[in-house]
Amino acid sequence: MATIDVEKVELKAGQHSSPEDGMCLLELAAYLSPKSDFTDHPKCVSPVLGQFGRSWNDALDDESRQMLKPYAAKLLNTATGRKDDEIRAWMLTDWLARECAPAFLRLAGLTEQAELLEQLAPLTDAETARKAQPTLDQARRDASAAWAAARDAAGGAARAAAWDAAWDAAWDAARAAAGGAAWAAVWAAAGAAARGAAWAAARAAAGGAARGAARGALAPTVKELQASALLLLDRMIEVGR
Repeated sequence: MATIDVEKVELKAGQHSSPEDGMCLLELAAYLSPKSDFTDHPKCVSPVLGQFGRSWNDALDDESRQMLKPYAAKLLNTATGRKDDEIRAWMLTDWLARECAPAFLRLAGLTEQAELLEQLAPLTDAETARKAQPTLDQARRDASAAWAAARDAAGGAARAAAWDAAWDAAWDAARAAAGGAAWAAVWAAAGAAARGAAWAAARAAAGGAARGAARGALAPTVKELQASALLLLDRMIEVGR
């Protein structure tokens, strides 16, 4: 492992040619590994965790991105095999369905739909996914309807405020990992429900308000989801250890 004061490193977005050029989360992880070249795809890191980390790193603003620095070392030696990565991918899908989507559904005024998703059994395999599918599909339809109803009340400012970086990263990682038909179907429904709810919530929050006011209405939920996603990352790292 390279000798470096991680706290003095400033994580940056994107891919870099050398440490001197800058480092993203995964490049810092590679730099810390004694067996890796400088890359944003270190082989010792789980592909699912790598996708999650790259997407989240790039989606965050410069200040918020620095909260990921402690995870560079934690990500090392997580490439523990396909079985563990499938567990991690289901964990991502479950988070989208039972934590992320309900948070945005509440902001959009769809409290009943949020509660139904929260009451689902954890999504851990094809069977639990099959049982959850009707509830997820209904939440997706309701969120889409709320989005359509609110779309004339807001503008581009709400659109930008809706995209929670943690949600975006989880979506990317789960989508990249989706393989089996049942998994892919429930991932799509969970992601679509979360996306529709996020957009509906942002548009409802805007409601003709200024960009700053719209973001302010969404900020507490986004902050909670970021904290929740950090806990999710911790749990995924522990898989296989």
